[in-house]
Parts: sequence; structure tokens; C-alpha cells
Amino acid sequence: MARVTFSSTQQQFTVDAECEVDAGNYRELIAAITSRYPALDRAELLQMAVAIDGEIIHEPLLELVDSDSEIHFFHFIAGG
Repeated sequence: MARVTFSSTQQQFTVDAECEVDAGNYRELIAAITSRYPALDRAELLQMAVAIDGEIIHEPLLELVDSDSEIHFFHFIAGG
């Protein structure tokens, strides 16, 4: 199962620092974690950058998720 690591901000809604999810792609992963943790905002998660196996992906909806993948969410940082 893929391992999802939550930021400290997200842990306010999940209580868990990480969880394991069975998903074949990013969209399924989002559905699984928002089902498990209803307090997480699905729309917010979909607007975040994500790292899958160490590669930051800005638009991950169709990205495949392997059973041994590691997923981390990131807020975009405004530059100037």
C-alpha cells in the first residue's frame, strides 16, 4: 500500500502523521484518504502540490501510484 505522510497542519484533521492507502492513481488516493478522514478538505488537497516518490508534481490527477509509493503534500509558496 502507498504511504501518505501528512503535514502538521493536516494532522489537525487526521490525527495521524501518516497512513497507508490502496490506490492505483492519485485520484483514487484522494478519494480514499478523504473517505477515511472526512475532515480533510478534498478541494484543498487537489490544489496542493504533491511529491510522489520524491518527485514534485504540480498537477498529479492522472499520476499512477504504486503499492510502495510515498506521497507528501505541499502548499504552494508565493514568490515575488
